[in-house]
Amino acid sequence: MTEAFGLVLALLGGVLLGATFFGGLWWTVRKGVSSKQPALLFLSSLLLRTGIALTGFYFIGRGHWERLLVCLLGFVIARLFATRFIRAAEKPAYSAQVVSHAP
Repeated sequence: MTEAFGLVLALLGGVLLGATFFGGLWWTVRKGVSSKQPALLFLSSLLLRTGIALTGFYFIGRGHWERLLVCLLGFVIARLFATRFIRAAEKPAYSAQVVSHAP
């Protein structure tokens, strides 16, 4: 495997890890609002998402700092896409109105 191909795979792996991490976070927040035990849901989600991300970074890096750095770049790219996607998908349930309390 050439070094450039390894870096491309590391970038794609980072994007996949980021999509999993931030997609899981989005799902947890949406389900946590109506959960009977939200603390347990948030804690277990945090541990699972972090464990998956760290394990993925470990196996993708394989002792090469270049792959690890490119994987982190892919993770950050996935974060940027996730925040833009969620902002576009989530419309406010109410329209904010300016209320003046002063006479």
